[in-house]
Amino acid sequence: MKVRHTLTASRTFAAAPASVQKAVLKQVALLQHNLQHPSLHAKKFDESTGMWQARVNRGWRFYFSIEGDTYVIHKLIPHSK
Repeated sequence: MKVRHTLTASRTFAAAPASVQKAVLKQVALLQHNLQHPSLHAKKFDESTGMWQARVNRGWRFYFSIEGDTYVIHKLIPHSK
């Protein structure tokens, strides 16, 4: 699978702390190889839009959709605990 990022996700990634950026890169690599990898905790977030949610770490999540053979990362956000 391929990965593409929206401009919104790219901007948030650039502004995120270095530790979060490193974790995002790791989790997206895991996503490319296995949507069901346990550390992702990936789940369908919104059935009507086809949006999925996955865990970056305890404090951050990313939202993505699946378009053909590409994961499109739409948002990267801090997650309230």
